[in-house]
Amino acid sequence: MSKMRDAATQSKAWPFEEARRILKRFEKKLPEKGYVLFETGYGPSGLPHIGTFGEVARTTMIMRAFQELSDIPTRLVCFSDDLDGMRKVPGNVPNPERLTAHLQRPLTSVPDPFEDYESFGHHNNAMLRRFLDTFGFEYDFISATEFYQSGQFDQILLRAVEKYDDIMKVMLASLREERQKTYSIFLPIHPETGRVLYVPMKSVDAKNGTITFDTEEGEEMTLPVTGGNVKLQWKPDFGARWAALGVDFEMYGKDHSTNTPIYDKICRILGQPAPEHFSYELFLDENGQKISKTSGNGVSIDEWLTYASTESLSYFMYLKPKTAKRMHFDVIPKAVDEYHQQLRAYEGQDDKARLNNPVWHIHGGDVPVSKMVVPFSMLLNLASVSGAEDKDQLWGFIKRYAPEASAETHADLDAAAGFAVRYYNDFVKPAKVYRAPTDLEREALIALRDGLKAWDQGLDGDALQSLVFACGRERFDPMRDWFKALYEVLLGASQGPRFGGFIALLGIEESIALIDKGLAGEFT
Repeated sequence: MSKMRDAATQSKAWPFEEARRILKRFEKKLPEKGYVLFETGYGPSGLPHIGTFGEVARTTMIMRAFQELSDIPTRLVCFSDDLDGMRKVPGNVPNPERLTAHLQRPLTSVPDPFEDYESFGHHNNAMLRRFLDTFGFEYDFISATEFYQSGQFDQILLRAVEKYDDIMKVMLASLREERQKTYSIFLPIHPETGRVLYVPMKSVDAKNGTITFDTEEGEEMTLPVTGGNVKLQWKPDFGARWAALGVDFEMYGKDHSTNTPIYDKICRILGQPAPEHFSYELFLDENGQKISKTSGNGVSIDEWLTYASTESLSYFMYLKPKTAKRMHFDVIPKAVDEYHQQLRAYEGQDDKARLNNPVWHIHGGDVPVSKMVVPFSMLLNLASVSGAEDKDQLWGFIKRYAPEASAETHADLDAAAGFAVRYYNDFVKPAKVYRAPTDLEREALIALRDGLKAWDQGLDGDALQSLVFACGRERFDPMRDWFKALYEVLLGASQGPRFGGFIALLGIEESIALIDKGLAGEFT
């Protein structure tokens, strides 16, 4: 056993803990299909949101950990439930009135309101795949419409007809009495209107593989369950999909966790062992509400990538999957800086520590070297005081602070400078609130300004931080009141950077000018 694999068997990182649980399935027998199947499911009822990306990212991390532990081949499938009927028109699409007439039709039969694809389902599938491809995920995409219509699901659907009473028993036990009267695991698709019908069954014929029901207009109709004429209700569909594909692992949000026993039982009734699963906490918007595809609240993937790198989003997804997370724009700067802190730490770590470092799980064994010689939070403050409209203005300061850096040799820093200008102008600038200094703060600011005027030790951030401390130490208790004053008077914010390093980046003369403006009340 290699040193890295030996370390992986002991790692406490959550992807390794999950991977070891999956590996136990195959202690006595290797998978008959020849690989371990990891699956993520996606409901394309609206534009893909960041939680969908999180499922694929986290599943990939577990699969990566599994590959470190075992030589059994793996496969990742992203399954789109695009045969589901559209229950309501999403509020975040153009021309929503065009969709009203298509309610209850499968998403792949609903016109694309964006007029780019053959259907709304195809549009949302393309969006999802584009997002996933941006992050370099290796996956196989399966459309439920194709899966049902091509016959790949037929064997399991026929088995569901044979086991109809057993599956119904599982489902009816979970339903209210009123719902039990009309419930069926099968949802016929009307051959003329194309609508997904929620109607009770009059008979289920296991011998012929058909169902008989009355349409909403009262017409009796018989359809084969095969060939895309019928789809399963979503809970039976979950378990049936596991059985059809031979899924070994799937993760989903905690809103599914109460249904897990139902999914498992149906999968077993259909003749396959239930997979391992992992329930994660939900993503919340700035108001603490669950993010939703149809309402479009929270931060979208495109929005995150407008202000930060793909890796910073992957880092955010790695952290504490069992804890609910606010997905608002203010989490982005912290995620960027923490990601680069972990990159820098990785270089000096042993195998055990590396496997516990989030960046290993983001990049596998090919972890890049961070060239972020200036933190993202510092770039934001630099954009603030310089009024930067483009990243070239920031590079003027960066080159003086780190002469060896350039856009060509420090691509991550160059990208971050552009992100910082954009983030500052969209979020920081509109929220800036300056105030005048108190008499005590004015005294300390004058001392700092005079200290900088006499400064002859170069752009040493640590030495400059000592000067900042010296100006506040005898005047403020606690010292955080001094730093709070610096941020509020000079930066218009309640928190900010390590101020000595910020002075080194901004420059001595520029910092003196900034303090003079604050003292003169030019910001208020």
